[in-house]
Amino acid sequence: MDDALTHIGLSHYLIVSTLVFAFGCAIVMMRRNIVAVLMGVELIMNAAALNFVAFERYVNQGTDGQIVAIFIIVAAAAEAAVALALALNFFNQFDSINVDQGSDLKE
Repeated sequence: MDDALTHIGLSHYLIVSTLVFAFGCAIVMMRRNIVAVLMGVELIMNAAALNFVAFERYVNQGTDGQIVAIFIIVAAAAEAAVALALALNFFNQFDSINVDQGSDLKE
């Protein structure tokens, strides 16, 4: 009985990953602050990385999922650097980080 309570299986990882993904999607859809939207995107990418690692651990018993997760982390770091540059440029142009004002860029 004690082993059943302490064993963490694939379903536990999938539940956590689903929650992180849902929080990320909710942040992206509800927030208008560009920094918060970028944080939501990062949560979505982390949920995907968690899925890769969990499936590799419980299905294939290899390291391919960890390699993909590292690639996702590197891509997220590059995305964060580019997004920060875009956010700074957006702030310099509009004196705000509200993404609703980005519709002015169309004109």
